[in-house]
Amino acid sequence: MLKDCGHPGLLVVLDEIETLQRVRGDVREKGLNALRQLLDEIDAGRFPGLFLVITGTPAFYDGQQGVQRLPPTRRAARHRFLHRPRFDSPRAVQLRLTGFDLAKLDELGRSVRDLYAGGTRHPERIAERADDAYIGELATALTGTLGGRVGIAPRLFLKKLVDVLDRVDEHADFDPRRLDRLHPGLVHHIVNTLGWRALRPLQNEAIVPLLDGSDAILLAPTAGGKTEAAAFPLLSRMAEEN
Repeated sequence: MLKDCGHPGLLVVLDEIETLQRVRGDVREKGLNALRQLLDEIDAGRFPGLFLVITGTPAFYDGQQGVQRLPPTRRAARHRFLHRPRFDSPRAVQLRLTGFDLAKLDELGRSVRDLYAGGTRHPERIAERADDAYIGELATALTGTLGGRVGIAPRLFLKKLVDVLDRVDEHADFDPRRLDRLHPGLVHHIVNTLGWRALRPLQNEAIVPLLDGSDAILLAPTAGGKTEAAAFPLLSRMAEEN
């Protein structure tokens, strides 16, 4: 069926399979046996074009409640890592994930941006407003709000990035750089509680000088957004301090 649809094969990812170690014993045995049967079927060539990826913690592969309970599978999955991850081989039966740092987060963001732009209505707008510099700024800003803990940032970073890309694609006047000077929690309420897709000109212009501690006189017609222009930077600074 896949080949008839023009696809060369199928990628199947079994994510967080180490959770099998925490279920009832009989359920765990059934799950491990099903995994063994699937691996045997793939090895016998019964599923041409199927590529299987299994993700799990080292305990699943090395502990007594995981792969070690299945001798044939244990032998097939056995792999000895060297002390230095930089010498790992991408062709090995096991791949060691070393975790994200800021550079990898930046690289991930650029890859997602490029994939997104390839299927969007306004790729040139995506490239202009979510350029490489912006991706780096977003990654740095997010890890900063998380105390520099890059390890917990990828999902939050991608959620924020895709939300920004959606808004850039859908709204010609959306400028992510302006909002990103404000605290992420405040931006969330501006966008989702107030339902604003962009700030008014006065509110945009007030962000940088007020956040930088400069004095400013805000002049605008009635209902021009003066209150929010003064309040948003103050609320953002209070959120940062707390």
